[in-house]
Amino acid sequence: MTIVTKIPCTIVTGFLGAGKTTLVRHVIENAKGRRLAILVNEFGDVGFDKSFLAACGVEGCTEDAIVELPNGCICCTVADDFVPALETLLGRAEPPEHILIETSGLALPKPLVQAFQWPAIRSRVTVDGVVAVVDGPAVAAGAFAEDPEALAAQRAADTAVDHDNPLEEVFEDQLLCADLVVMNKADLLDEAGRAKVRAEVNAHLPRAVKMVEAEHGRLDPRVILGLGAAAEDDLDARPSHHGDGEDHDHDDFDSVALPVRATGTAEDLAIRVARAAETPGVLRIKGFAEVTGKPMRLVVQGVGARISHHYDRPWKGTEPRDGRLVVIGLKGFDQGAVAAALAG
Repeated sequence: MTIVTKIPCTIVTGFLGAGKTTLVRHVIENAKGRRLAILVNEFGDVGFDKSFLAACGVEGCTEDAIVELPNGCICCTVADDFVPALETLLGRAEPPEHILIETSGLALPKPLVQAFQWPAIRSRVTVDGVVAVVDGPAVAAGAFAEDPEALAAQRAADTAVDHDNPLEEVFEDQLLCADLVVMNKADLLDEAGRAKVRAEVNAHLPRAVKMVEAEHGRLDPRVILGLGAAAEDDLDARPSHHGDGEDHDHDDFDSVALPVRATGTAEDLAIRVARAAETPGVLRIKGFAEVTGKPMRLVVQGVGARISHHYDRPWKGTEPRDGRLVVIGLKGFDQGAVAAALAG
């Protein structure tokens, strides 16, 4: 008798800028030879994260081990994109031992979990766990606050925000589906701040879910992999603001990829990104650029008022050093103003 073991899949979800890609990259870098595959999805058709992940330069982090699904949010393109990509991975001569799926920051995880019930893949893979990454400082600062009156006052005071956009629902749905919550950037919070985040997140959780703290997405892979949740068989315990089969529309958001010239210093580009991030409606800026005279590629990210940057790897000898920043924002944000701010 042959016993077929299902390949475990971990879904990494979390709102824009929470640190999903950094977490996934850390898992890859510490896989210790374990054969991993990564499905990565970004909002719109201007994905960046495959490049960031494939730059690891470690065993198991090769171009063919990372599949990018750039054609819209993965939770909306399950039949057209996700299932075929998963079948391709499973059909390899040496299929992966574990699959990591990084969703867009605007994705709802439950429709993706439901896809694991499809007959074509149900007998071959299982959702080992849904890991929700939260931006600790953002939650501590009151983003997606539980207090509806405070939230309503904040939104009414900001004329740039579409008062009917589903940002809070997206954030909550990601938590409602989680088997593990990672409070990322915990090093930027004091004990009171971390306690506030825990209370805020727990207020959204319908069941007991463990929360762990991380700095720069650094967690032992054993904490994330091997949860054994079989989430596709546990859908009733994962409520959602969006009913089964209900379309999840992203018409409230825009994304654009903008070229960025070589910069004299990392700090100079960070200043320009900070100015661009102040444009009303901008949610996140992320990308890479060349620093004149430096052999390393500079990665820059802006979420709200917080701008971070670091060098991730050397430029390859024949690689074009064309910088690019991906900007995601509410529908109709002033892309011209963003481009002008980045140009300096």
